[in-house]
Amino acid sequence: MSARPGLRRAARHRIEYAFLRAVAAVCALLPEILADRAGAMLGWVVARVGRPRWGVVSEHLRMAFPERDERWRRAVGRRCYAHLGAEAVAMFRLAGMSARALRERTRVVGIELLEAAAREGRGVVVVSAHLGNWEVGGAAVIARGCPMDIVVARQRNELFDRYLTRSRERLGFGIIPRGEARADVLRSLREGRAVGIMGDQDARRAGVFADFFGRPASTARGPAILAMRSGAEMIMLFAIREPGWRPRYTVHLEPLAPATKGGRRARRDGSVRALTRAFTSRIEERVRAHPDQYLWLHRRWKTTPPDAAGKDGATRPDPAPSHSM
Repeated sequence: MSARPGLRRAARHRIEYAFLRAVAAVCALLPEILADRAGAMLGWVVARVGRPRWGVVSEHLRMAFPERDERWRRAVGRRCYAHLGAEAVAMFRLAGMSARALRERTRVVGIELLEAAAREGRGVVVVSAHLGNWEVGGAAVIARGCPMDIVVARQRNELFDRYLTRSRERLGFGIIPRGEARADVLRSLREGRAVGIMGDQDARRAGVFADFFGRPASTARGPAILAMRSGAEMIMLFAIREPGWRPRYTVHLEPLAPATKGGRRARRDGSVRALTRAFTSRIEERVRAHPDQYLWLHRRWKTTPPDAAGKDGATRPDPAPSHSM
């Protein structure tokens, strides 16, 4: 009896994987514009018919943009689903692209920041968000000769997890599993490599509470702690999709205040909070400019502050970084 749930789960995972490979094959065969528009249309239909997590999206848009009317928020929410559909197709096609094809589809502003760090052997913590297409952003950087490792969370479906890992490795990403992140990230940074970490997910009680759209949001301290421990720079990465029928992106690389290595615990904790709030503020600025390209489905304000004043709270001394780009 106890084996049956495991067997059902394995069968479900095989079906999901077979469906994934079939969709990936169709996306690869279709002309790029047609595949992209089909993905956007599917996302739009899901927003109008299936509406998964529509309540979460609507609530978050009301929290983030209280000054906007309901009609505007509804339109942004629907465009968010259409964007997710189009970018899902882009991800299926991405693994088969050459470096040249990636360079043709992307423009990188600020690549000199990573190039200079690589020449000097300095590590870089690259913080991104679920905005635009973060994986395209990392791949565009690699396609221009700047190596990057990324911290990834393992998928529950092992077949899909292996597929995703192979796809990322073909693009040149170095993979650091989240459970092993702390030591491996520090090693990469000390070797002068760039490491990509997402900075906009709920970190539960282990996080720092940083204001996001005027509300305290639990935010992972890992990027700031790792930068301070290694003395690495911190750089923001945003890959924004440009208007038009063809999937084209501008990747923005922006420096953040340099981390200070070492120091007393109180001073270090203060610096961690300051850096975390700084990159959260940068993320908010970009999301305000492109709200329809943000992942509003994620429960960003799920964890409430330990008191009504929203003071910082954490229960673990050194949390692992959040998952991948």
